[in-house]
Amino acid sequence: MKVAIVGASGAVGQELLKVLEQRNFPTDELLLFGSERSAGRVYPFRGKQIGVRLLAHNDDFKGVDVAFVSAGASTSKEFAETITKHGALMIDNSSAFRMDPDVPLVVPEVNPEDGIDPPRRIIANPNCTTIQMVVALKAIENLSHIRRVRVSTYQSASGAGAAAMAELERQHAQLVRGEEPTVSKFVYQLAYNVIPQVDVFTENGYTKEEMKMFNETRKIMHSDVRVSATCVRVPVMRAHSEAVWVETERPVSVEEAREAFASAEGVVLMDEPAEKSYPMPLPLAGVDAVYVGRIRSDLADPNSLTFWCVSDQIRKGAALNAVQIAEYLLRNGHLG
Repeated sequence: MKVAIVGASGAVGQELLKVLEQRNFPTDELLLFGSERSAGRVYPFRGKQIGVRLLAHNDDFKGVDVAFVSAGASTSKEFAETITKHGALMIDNSSAFRMDPDVPLVVPEVNPEDGIDPPRRIIANPNCTTIQMVVALKAIENLSHIRRVRVSTYQSASGAGAAAMAELERQHAQLVRGEEPTVSKFVYQLAYNVIPQVDVFTENGYTKEEMKMFNETRKIMHSDVRVSATCVRVPVMRAHSEAVWVETERPVSVEEAREAFASAEGVVLMDEPAEKSYPMPLPLAGVDAVYVGRIRSDLADPNSLTFWCVSDQIRKGAALNAVQIAEYLLRNGHLG
């Protein structure tokens, strides 16, 4: 297998290197690509030092089996043809192609077969908040069709990249020293604050991030489910949290839901309130699964449940999901 990572120096690119090595993904040759700023940097992989090449419109992707691309939507759009023209499969982590009808949007625990033989040789990785939510929702959908979802997200700095994580650290240090905090990656100071805006606002008053959760959930789950989201940035370094209310066609008991979550692929049940056991982002940074807890009946609707879930945005919300897509295709004879 000849593998490429585009955007190797970013937070997700660095996590892709870790995930490929940790999961022993079959990689005979690894190529790393980046911008002029990162070209020439060297990163270790399986005992070797691999240099970052400048991403360019040439034949560097000839012979590549799979390219993991995490360099932003504009780069993905510009270089998609260059990456795929010799037959490489492009697994794209940006928003560039997610809602294109001829580009599958895949979460392996939910709709892996959608990624088989993509017509444009492109598979889109969903938005991080959508990924962790649909992994959990699949367990409930198997019990009763989900009509509506209401969700409030608590999104960490990692969702805005490595520079945003560094900015949060810098703000805390500046505030301790009595200095004015640097505000660049977020619309306001994030340290000691929460910001009820992730991405830009659209005409209907929802942000693009919130609309991604509406549209992507329907595409992934092949469902008419309606999702109403409020996405909030919180001063957490890594791992996103979500409070989710789910309305089903028939009442689903807490016991049914617990059993479904406990046996669901990619889900870990952490729901022992008497023991103060529930998912939190701090201890779950760096983990692979979606952790679910605080499962309750909704007091406002007999056909609804509510639960809390936490997952690492850089891993399951990005790098891990992309690698799992490739693993599924490889395992089933559709890659390499």
